[in-house]
Amino acid sequence: MARFEVHSADMAAFGEAPVSADILFQMGLDNACGRNGTTDLVTAHKWFNIAALKGNTDAARYRKEISGEMSPAEIAAAQRSAREWLSMQ
Repeated sequence: MARFEVHSADMAAFGEAPVSADILFQMGLDNACGRNGTTDLVTAHKWFNIAALKGNTDAARYRKEISGEMSPAEIAAAQRSAREWLSMQ
């Protein structure tokens, strides 16, 4: 499995091939654990949500898990962000 370094998660939209569910899942993990700085559960939820939509079952489980640590407003923000990202694809 290849490892991709994405300095800005939104850069994943740029490229010739569609972004795989595994890459999106990894981006969610990176944000959930603060690998690129601080922990960002809203962004992690966004990437887990998109990865789950693309078929990654682990992403759905992680999204549910971090939802318990988020406010309804944060979850709504993550869902809006996921819809925006998907609309750009």
